Amino acid sequence: MSLSIVHSRAQIGVEAPAVTVEVHLANGLPSLTMVGLPEAAVKESKDRVRSAIINSGLQFPARRITLNLAPADLPKDGGRFDLAIALGILSASVQVPCLTLDEVECLGELALSGAVRPVRGVLPAALAARKAGRALVVVPRANAEEACLASGLKVFAVDHLLEAVAHFNGHTPVEPYTSDGLMHAAKPYPDLNEVQGQTAAKRALLIAAAGAHNLLFSGPPGTGKTLLASRLPGLLPPLSECEALEVAAIQSVASGVPLTHWPQRPFRQPHHSASGPALVGGSSKPQPGEITLAHHGVLFLDELPEFDRKVLEVLREPLESGHIVIARAKDRVRFPARFQLVAAMNPCPCGYLGEPSGKCSCTPDMVQRYRNKLSGPLLDRIDLHLTVAREATALNPAAKPGENSASAAALVAEARERQQKRQGCANAFLDLPGLKRHCTLSTADEKWLEAACERLILSLRSAHRLLKVARTLADLEQADAITREHLAEALQYRPATP
Repeated sequence: MSLSIVHSRAQIGVEAPAVTVEVHLANGLPSLTMVGLPEAAVKESKDRVRSAIINSGLQFPARRITLNLAPADLPKDGGRFDLAIALGILSASVQVPCLTLDEVECLGELALSGAVRPVRGVLPAALAARKAGRALVVVPRANAEEACLASGLKVFAVDHLLEAVAHFNGHTPVEPYTSDGLMHAAKPYPDLNEVQGQTAAKRALLIAAAGAHNLLFSGPPGTGKTLLASRLPGLLPPLSECEALEVAAIQSVASGVPLTHWPQRPFRQPHHSASGPALVGGSSKPQPGEITLAHHGVLFLDELPEFDRKVLEVLREPLESGHIVIARAKDRVRFPARFQLVAAMNPCPCGYLGEPSGKCSCTPDMVQRYRNKLSGPLLDRIDLHLTVAREATALNPAAKPGENSASAAALVAEARERQQKRQGCANAFLDLPGLKRHCTLSTADEKWLEAACERLILSLRSAHRLLKVARTLADLEQADAITREHLAEALQYRPATP
């Protein structure tokens, strides 16, 4: 009797728990039994593996084979275990040395010909393997680039089962893969100087970028709300290495194709017909939604009141916590969702309320029903509210100095650097102790703010968010303390009632 062990990784959300593939050969009638909570695609792997081994010119053992995917209570799905299962069978039948597989983790789906096909979630698996102290991973060549992002880990890229067999037998060693493709220059973001006029809106956009604040634009059609929102990613600082790996790991799990470039800050713009699961994640096997795909980036919701109210309400918890937990009967998966919300809406159903032309034909009841689609708790979680008015501008005016994305991004970078040195995060993410420590006011200013909040009927959450915006305004001016002027400007961005 022979026993072999090969290491691999499952995929649960954006995590990659370890899976041990145990293969036992025993005397008896030829059969293959698979245990360890495999789902349909994993159960089918025994047929793919058998054909791959035979078509590769290797010997499939005519014995009683038992495959165990441990731990037994962890769900396994997909074809990601095919390569590990094939190597385990070959190792148990002494066609591959057992000792060479001890420090190796294998991922890859096998074709019937023995070719190794790419799979999802290779980057999270590589990062988890590095954390577990594995020496190397064997992955499909199409996934090798993303696996190399786990620096310090040797990556062996194979196109065929025979390449892996020849390597572990010492016949034709495979050289560690050297990455040279993921650092391509990314496509530039749209520039802010393409937006004509709208000085106040650009100011709000700058503040939102400097403090990672949520932002709501309201105004008639054609005033540049969408154009402004699409310029926000170009104002944000570049992703740190840790943030970029998190974004790349999410893309690796969610995308059907391997990564092709070093990630930029995401900009997600779902249509207003999107469902709740599409927005926050879901399905019978939890998958990341738009808020997770916008992690460390921007989620732009255009025509905000046109979204179903129940769909918008699911954003309330992620906006506070920075993550979403999807619970199902058999699964409970946690996805990261630290995104910056930017939304746009019209003032009324027809969009022309308050226009001097008098084009609005909406009754007060229609306007109220339109605005009631947005709940107070959701609006309370948006830091900056701004009305974008129509402006009379020339078709092609020359851009004014200081209005381009580069100059605005420089101001944002300086403000973010101050925040990182002071508290280790952007102002929007300050918790209550951090708020008390870094947003202190003089006695007079504190009383002034309390009176203003009482007069405008602002909630305590609104007051805290107002303080965070004031702290950002102070950082943009490189001021150590929040002044009355900062509070007054921050107050302008709050609606009178939640």
